[in-house]
Amino acid sequence: MGRRFFGTDGIRGRVGEPPITADFILKLGWAAGRALVSQGCNKVLIGKDTRISGYMFESALEAGLSAAGLDIALLGPMPTPGIAYLTRTLNACAGVVISASHNPYYDNGIKFFARDGAKLPDELEARIEALLDEPLTTADSAALGKAERIEDARGRYIEFCKSTLPSRISLRHLKIVVDCAHGATYHIAPSVFSELGAQVVPMGVSPNGLNINDGVGSTQPELLRQAVIAERADLGIAFDGDGDRVAMIDGNGRVLNGDDLLYVIARDRLRAGQLPGGAVVGTLMSNLGLEVAFNELGIDLHRAKVGDRYVMQLLNQHGLMIGGEGSGHIICLDRTTTGDGIVSALQVLAAMVTADVTLAELTGGMSQYPQHLVNVPVAKQQDPAGSKRIQEAVRQAELELGVRGRVLLRPSGTEPVIRVMVEGEDEGQVASLASALAGTVREAMAG
Repeated sequence: MGRRFFGTDGIRGRVGEPPITADFILKLGWAAGRALVSQGCNKVLIGKDTRISGYMFESALEAGLSAAGLDIALLGPMPTPGIAYLTRTLNACAGVVISASHNPYYDNGIKFFARDGAKLPDELEARIEALLDEPLTTADSAALGKAERIEDARGRYIEFCKSTLPSRISLRHLKIVVDCAHGATYHIAPSVFSELGAQVVPMGVSPNGLNINDGVGSTQPELLRQAVIAERADLGIAFDGDGDRVAMIDGNGRVLNGDDLLYVIARDRLRAGQLPGGAVVGTLMSNLGLEVAFNELGIDLHRAKVGDRYVMQLLNQHGLMIGGEGSGHIICLDRTTTGDGIVSALQVLAAMVTADVTLAELTGGMSQYPQHLVNVPVAKQQDPAGSKRIQEAVRQAELELGVRGRVLLRPSGTEPVIRVMVEGEDEGQVASLASALAGTVREAMAG
């Protein structure tokens, strides 16, 4: 669509650099408000993660939305999926999330949910972008939006998360280390698991505005792995800064990513006769080992483009319920409307308790192929498909890998990098090919 600002997961960048500036976010709030008002909208929710710039952008969004004539309900720090849930249950017509997910504190971003808790349609995002070119106007004083703070938002979302675990299942007898990445789940996730009976060892629950995702969380699970071993815990659970991703650590200290967890959830749904279509949605990046394991179970794997919005599109297109990414975005449409780290972790625990096995035993039916990913920085968004030199290098790598390997090159939807992924049976070969391909991409893109 050639959109200037919206990527696969909203608008994101470094704070203070366009477009992540106070004046732009004010204008974005107004443009979004105008677009929503034209559809009969009258109330929008705003939630955020714990990074320090959230205060500034919350105020800017509030002013812009109010100027457009929309009422605002402020949720404070709240996981992204919690904002999607509350958008539905509080009868708002949209929800706005201030977060840069797993990025460092000096980045931030904005993403929107529609009234059903799903991402905004592409057409509405395009309409918002078009309005950004118009001069900001202010509604008549009598029509300006008012703001209120929702005091019980945390409790509402905790109860929802708990409700996604079947009532017959208790987490008693489980000791769990819960890493909240000093992010939006810090005051929610430990309560969810402890209220369901688990003995919880919390970490990453002291946000100061600057430490979100700093050495902790789902993208940096080493401290959690060490804590699980030191505490002799049954497992560990790690969320990213906004709580829509999850990674887990089994009792042996092995890190389990989204592909491992998707396998566990899908197999459990299949066992219970609750896997419509006998199929699951992954992405182009989903491990080949996941596809092999699903084939052995008789489960089809549909591959979407990378990004949870594309996983969602394919789920809806085929009438399926379960999908996800290796990054830890897991979507269980039979439980909620969007990727939710806490809900996904609970589904894994439900499978574990039902089978009465350890997490390590639960994931034993799947072996991931070695997969090497190299991010090649580029000056601007570029597509490697336009380079004959790169395409010839890809073809040669695919010939060397044979039928038991894959090569994937794609521009990131959230940052200025080309992602180079090579996957195969031999780890040394995979790493060597990925490094060589990344060098070719680096040289070709610089030229």
